[in-house]
Amino acid sequence: MTLRMLVAAAIAAAVATSASAQTQRLRGEIQRVEGTTIFAKARDGSAVTVKLAENATITAAYKATLADIRVGDYIGSGATPQPDGSQKAIEVHIFAASMRGQGDGHRPWNGAPNSTMTNGAVDSAVSGVDGHVPVVKYKDGDKRIVVGPDTPIVRYEVGNLADLKAGAAFSVLAATKQPDGTFTAPRLTVGREGGTPQ
Repeated sequence: MTLRMLVAAAIAAAVATSASAQTQRLRGEIQRVEGTTIFAKARDGSAVTVKLAENATITAAYKATLADIRVGDYIGSGATPQPDGSQKAIEVHIFAASMRGQGDGHRPWNGAPNSTMTNGAVDSAVSGVDGHVPVVKYKDGDKRIVVGPDTPIVRYEVGNLADLKAGAAFSVLAATKQPDGTFTAPRLTVGREGGTPQ
């Protein structure tokens, strides 16, 4: 009986691993849209087809600046830890009000070597030698995030199908590859007014 349980567990683990291996991040530029099917060019130049779920979540990303980061905003920042305990921002995301609380906390991030992700509310902000320094508070603590003048910053708002236009940049965090080579996705972020999803 124990052997059967071990075999069953091994098979389940293999299936789960196979399933997760089929999920990947996609980024690129929309070429055309037919209903909820997006025909696009990935960043490596390859053609990709993404079929959105019936009730897919679409988020619009606007280009933003340091001036758009205000006390009370809910933000996320991929960053690298500094010797003084601060985090040097690699990118900053200003979330829409409806996205407040998403991913709250501080944790390792795979966006760059030895990097972190901090999501929380801007509690205060000062101008430092190296740039704008908001203090981001989350459930278990806070971090000082050093945002330089060249740090990419995007602001998110609720989007819709009308935002899916030829020429717009897009990003899908978890696209599932299908046997026919196309992808399905439950959510997608699209650039609006020149914005580029990170």
